[in-house]
Amino acid sequence: MTAGHTHPKRPILKVLLLGTALTFAIALGVLLLLAPGLAERGMNTVKPLADTSLSADAQRLHQRLWVADLHADSLLWQRDLTERSERGHVDFPRLQAGNVALQMFTVVTKTPAGLNYHQNPADARDNITLLALAQAWPPATWHSLTARALYQADKLNGFIARAPKQAMLVTSQADLQTLQERRNAGEPVVGALLGTEGSHALDGDIANIQRLYDAGFRMMSLQHFFDNALGGSLHGNSGSGLTEFGRRALAEMDRLNIMIDVSHSAPQVVRDTLAIATRPLIVSHTGTYGHCPSPRNVSDELMQAIAAKGGLIGIGFWKSAVCDDTPAGIASAIVAAVALLGEDAVALGSDFDGAVQTRIDASQLALITQALLDKGVPEAVIAKVMGGNQLRFFMANLPAQ
Repeated sequence: MTAGHTHPKRPILKVLLLGTALTFAIALGVLLLLAPGLAERGMNTVKPLADTSLSADAQRLHQRLWVADLHADSLLWQRDLTERSERGHVDFPRLQAGNVALQMFTVVTKTPAGLNYHQNPADARDNITLLALAQAWPPATWHSLTARALYQADKLNGFIARAPKQAMLVTSQADLQTLQERRNAGEPVVGALLGTEGSHALDGDIANIQRLYDAGFRMMSLQHFFDNALGGSLHGNSGSGLTEFGRRALAEMDRLNIMIDVSHSAPQVVRDTLAIATRPLIVSHTGTYGHCPSPRNVSDELMQAIAAKGGLIGIGFWKSAVCDDTPAGIASAIVAAVALLGEDAVALGSDFDGAVQTRIDASQLALITQALLDKGVPEAVIAKVMGGNQLRFFMANLPAQ
């Protein structure tokens, strides 16, 4: 073609290419907007109960309680926690409706494809990378697990900044005292703590413990569904104990008064940790094996060893932990745990928003109070397991300031 001539098909081609690119961009935008919500609707479900009635006695008692929960993965999902949602289990309005005073928000940074309670390879494809991409998380989170933890902490701080009357961050005993004073004055404010779901969130660097502490993290679990640099997972391949890196990490956590959660740790990791930790341990979400013989739960003997050293055991709300996930079933699991471990060692550890099906969400915790009353549990014991034990434990183990 000679100079000065134009190809008659070129403008049409440009229009077609532009149209195709625009269509792709719109489709991608719709996918990013809708896919995370659609995915969560199939994971964090609530199977309705036939009867949700409450007696006047249960309503009155529940409103007097200090209610606390040790484990919710709500920050992983694309939801605004300041607004009541129709999906998932937890947001600030539902926590307030359930009279929750204190909620531990745990951040998930990696889960393996094919996740199960028996055996997961550490090098399996990571599900959270895909979720981070689908939810348009910052690029740093696509490859750094520490960045994923920090991003979820930033999300929580952003929610609190926009809704300071709904929630406040708790990082110290002083904050906890302030929370108590505000609630005693009639404010339905929810205290929010930060914890990790596995210390692969450190990206193999001890210095990241300080970074996470500075971002507000006050509890760290050691493993999740796979073995990591600290040692073996309850659901991993090795069954190994603490590594040298794990021992160094524990020493740094102890130095900073970070509470240690062994809810997904291999039994040998738990034993090694009990032998060297200077403060009591948490099992943030679990059941007891004697009551529910599930591969999710470690032996009763190991649970008793944790409780004997002042540890706190959070009883979960999903079937694999308690075998019966109705409020009556959860109450039975709590009663069994109190009989095994003592009334001062048992707490709530829902695993809300942890890709599990439950029968209740955070607004319906009074149904557990009702079920405990129905089983004849004394009100003083109900007050302990519903949150009094958590309040006492955090007052003893959070940093002073």
